[in-house]
Amino acid sequence: MVILTWDIQYNGFYMSQYYNPRRKSYLYTPSSSSPFRLSRSKIDLFLNCPRCFYFDRRLGVAQPPGFPFSLNSAVDKLLKKEFDIHRADGTPHPLMKAYKVDAVPLKDKNMDKWRDALRGGIEYLHKEINLNITGGIDDIWVNPAGELIIVDYKATSKTGEVSLDADWQIGYKRQMEIYQWLFRKNNHKVSSTGYFVYCNGNADKKAFDGKLEFDVKILPYVGDDSWIEKTIIDIHKCLNGKLPESGKDCDYCKYREAINDIFPVNQAVLF
Repeated sequence: MVILTWDIQYNGFYMSQYYNPRRKSYLYTPSSSSPFRLSRSKIDLFLNCPRCFYFDRRLGVAQPPGFPFSLNSAVDKLLKKEFDIHRADGTPHPLMKAYKVDAVPLKDKNMDKWRDALRGGIEYLHKEINLNITGGIDDIWVNPAGELIIVDYKATSKTGEVSLDADWQIGYKRQMEIYQWLFRKNNHKVSSTGYFVYCNGNADKKAFDGKLEFDVKILPYVGDDSWIEKTIIDIHKCLNGKLPESGKDCDYCKYREAINDIFPVNQAVLF
């Protein structure tokens, strides 16, 4: 068992400072000849709700952002620092030894770029439809066969063991598969097995004492990226078409529909 600890400091702010309800930039224009940047998270948005995706990428009205998970960001940062020590030394992390993962953290000049989802990331231009697919990875390991292993960090706090069995974790799996696909499209040899370094906050301690401790596990996942090509083609059709139907379980669309039910005279204005 590996324990991570840190002191916690709260930083409050208003989310409205970071939300622009009528964005004018980063919109898809069908007549444009410039490649349109499409992030991994927006592909997931399309799969969850094509209508919300269209509002966002075509019309500039994005879903209101959730509150940022500062503790998750802290876990990501600390894990990256920890694995980077072994990256520099060319040695496996103790967790990798404990879970019998025959690999070491990849040492590559592009690691910082690949990790920077906003300004860099790993990207692939799909020339047929002029979409530039991008994503920012947490980590990459390499095995003795020279295959890149995609690694993603996750943090939670739950009773019992962490797993990848919940229905909502399909987003985690898609994320892994998109990263694997992106690196393959960049001519890298990629292992079908990726790993989630999963940190579970321990809430069973007798006292807080200004610390939060985590149990850390490595969970393997065998990815299948066969769905990605068709999805990207479908996204291109969506961007060049009319407003699509809502996702069947989209809370944002249900909210808009409820507002229209209360104020039906405004329906033409809202949609």
